[in-house]
Amino acid sequence: MADLSIEEQESLKQTAQALADVARVETLRYFRQPGLVADNKEQGSFDPVTVADRAAEVAMREVLAQKRPRDAILGEEFGYSAGSSGLTWVLDPIDGTRSYISGTPTWGVLISVRDENGPFFGMITQPYIGECFIGGLNEARMTGPHGEVALKTRAPRPLAECRMLSTFPEVGTPDERAAFEAVMTQVQLTRFGTDCYGYALLAGGQVDLVIEAGLQAYDVQAPIAVVQAAGGLVTDWRGRPAHEGGRLLAAANAQVHAAALAILKTAPEA
Repeated sequence: MADLSIEEQESLKQTAQALADVARVETLRYFRQPGLVADNKEQGSFDPVTVADRAAEVAMREVLAQKRPRDAILGEEFGYSAGSSGLTWVLDPIDGTRSYISGTPTWGVLISVRDENGPFFGMITQPYIGECFIGGLNEARMTGPHGEVALKTRAPRPLAECRMLSTFPEVGTPDERAAFEAVMTQVQLTRFGTDCYGYALLAGGQVDLVIEAGLQAYDVQAPIAVVQAAGGLVTDWRGRPAHEGGRLLAAANAQVHAAALAILKTAPEA
């Protein structure tokens, strides 16, 4: 992490909260409303984007232009905007647009700050439920209907006692799916369809593993910061940094991570 003053750290935290506030307004404006239309961003498959995705990112970029004009921005909908501070805000205005257009509350807003070494502060928010998971800069906490709670990942246990989450049953390529399913046969329970909310549940001590593939930088940087602040470990399927996306293995602790990694390593390099 960059050597930041206390004042600078507070500025980043306050800015992140301001981003979450405006994203909440824009995403809830359209959620579960009749007439919401999803455009498809990808030929040959379904990668939806809505007016809410775009409106939320525009609103967050406006906040950054006012509060942190020297910082760079990487957003899912409007790409990269250069800065001069050495810090980059990585934004996913709606992670889980498929869930969003289906009315399920497992989508979220992803906000993180990174330097040349990777993300060091992140937020995963679920505006409809009213939860916010915060990690980094000496914080690991969530706020929600139960008030404020410290984030702490689960203690080590054998894979046979682990709970695992992923967004899709069809994880990546056939080779990646085979490696994922090899882990799935070893764990106690696997659930799908969680989007970024799975990483929040991992940080909150509810599950032991999240394994995915085919991710982008804006999908992973906030989850990495939050999970690691809560005591977890996040790498790719070879144990390397996963800041730019691709294959992600997020685990509650080093023991569970090592057990899952030993299986995932069987997948050929992409």
